[in-house]
Amino acid sequence: MRYLFALLFTFQILILQAQDQVAMSKEQQVDQLFATWSKPHKPGVAIAIIQNNKITYAKGYGQANLEYGIPITPNTVFHAASLSKQFTAFSVLLLAKQGKLSLDDEVKKYIPEMPDFGKKITLRNLATHSSGLRDQWNLLRLAGWRSGDVITKTHIMTLLKHQKKLNFEPGSQFSYCNTGYTLLAEIVARVSGQSFAEFTQANIFKPLGMKNSMFYDDHEKIVKNRAYSYSQHKKRFKKSVLNFATVGATSLFTTANDLSLWAMNFKQLKIGSKAIFEQMQTTMKLPNGKKTRVALGQFVGHYKGVKVVYHSGSDAGYRLYLVRFPQHNFAAMVLSNVASFRRSLVFRIADIYLKQHYEKEKKRVKKEKFVHPSSSFIKLSQDKLKAFTGKYWETAEWYNRKIYIKEGALMYYRNKKSETKLLPISPNEFKMIGDTENVSVIFDKNKQGNARMLVKINDRKPIEFLKYAPIDLNVYAGKYHSPELSTNYTFAIENNQPVLKHFRLGIIPLVPIANDWFTSKNYLYKRLKFVRNKRHQVVGFQVSTYRVQNLYFERVKPQK
Repeated sequence: MRYLFALLFTFQILILQAQDQVAMSKEQQVDQLFATWSKPHKPGVAIAIIQNNKITYAKGYGQANLEYGIPITPNTVFHAASLSKQFTAFSVLLLAKQGKLSLDDEVKKYIPEMPDFGKKITLRNLATHSSGLRDQWNLLRLAGWRSGDVITKTHIMTLLKHQKKLNFEPGSQFSYCNTGYTLLAEIVARVSGQSFAEFTQANIFKPLGMKNSMFYDDHEKIVKNRAYSYSQHKKRFKKSVLNFATVGATSLFTTANDLSLWAMNFKQLKIGSKAIFEQMQTTMKLPNGKKTRVALGQFVGHYKGVKVVYHSGSDAGYRLYLVRFPQHNFAAMVLSNVASFRRSLVFRIADIYLKQHYEKEKKRVKKEKFVHPSSSFIKLSQDKLKAFTGKYWETAEWYNRKIYIKEGALMYYRNKKSETKLLPISPNEFKMIGDTENVSVIFDKNKQGNARMLVKINDRKPIEFLKYAPIDLNVYAGKYHSPELSTNYTFAIENNQPVLKHFRLGIIPLVPIANDWFTSKNYLYKRLKFVRNKRHQVVGFQVSTYRVQNLYFERVKPQK
């Protein structure tokens, strides 16, 4: 009986909570979302919500400056990071409308000092992240720069001049690239005869009434009502310093109220034209016909069945997100000054206001598992199975798989929630059991003699994994130099641990995979491959991150 009363009491509490939620206004529900940041001792967030070209709710939570206890308001100025890119794209399209340039012009027409990569790179390639150029921030970090360093346009342009190769053929792929938008801002400046900050002030901010917005091209400039940047270390907050003096890819300074004026202009035009904004929201197709979400300075997709145009921003401790739902004339934004802030909360705002427009969740149709004839399987001894166990590293997308034995069979381990049994059909080929497709796993060696695993799905090209194996680390020891970055790294072995050493970045631990292959938990050195000459001597290495491919470091010969 006591259990029954407790159950009824719990049920009543749940009903009351549900009724309270219904009774709460939308604004109160939004406040509840950001309650954790509405503290006098914390950095926080400014938000704004737009419906039918009106700001229906705008508010600040937390502190803009922890040292002086200054609260965040909708008029607090934030560094907008990559949200800047849509303003840069708009500026280029404005000049195109005036007949002063074309998106299909070659970049070298306006920036002749750019290296000749032997491939035509257009302004459209820059704007759609399909130029193949290496990303400026990754290059600077590999060269030893830190986010607290003063970084100017001149530094980036100098770095670009020394680049020797592209990541890929222009127009053939998408790879997010800040360098492209720095170049676009420079092109706007050269074509207009004004600095980019002056051009955007005259053509965007002033006519829209964005009185507290600017492109920040001087890192020493005083900005009133500015939110300072923080990161969280356990229960404490620390300054996260940012000294950018480069524009286009970043460095828009704006407020929630000002950014709302920009968002409303997509529907209720004060500047630009319908054609310009249609271009900004048109996504790029790759040469192979594959569609992308990439538009000009924005991304276009769907959220719960509703079309959404969006972009986020992230520099130092600043975290921002602007989302627009054009079919419902709705927009929401969050501007935060702490790195631990979850920008995805902007979609929780949308949930409060737009849930009646969302598509109902479709029931997933369960795919039938691919059935292999039991007669095709053979038996292998435990010793033979053991030879295939170990950790494997995928060489193109850079992720791990583990092979181990469980209950007498090999297991293909992805993570704690996903693993698949493998059964042999030959001494070195196995089939995945329980998968919806015909998947073969083949163990062999590559041309260099490294043990590997090939995963073949149906008739597609196999995915190659190298097996982690002991290697002779001493052959790689020495100093390596990049002429493109004008910097050196030293490969050394410390306490049996291979490391890279840099005079500014310190020690970067490496993980050996196989002969000539290393990886690292540091994303800047995700893939490191040593290069050998015809005599099989190590002469350099290539380092790759997600936005820099095969940057070469040559081995420095020791002085006699």
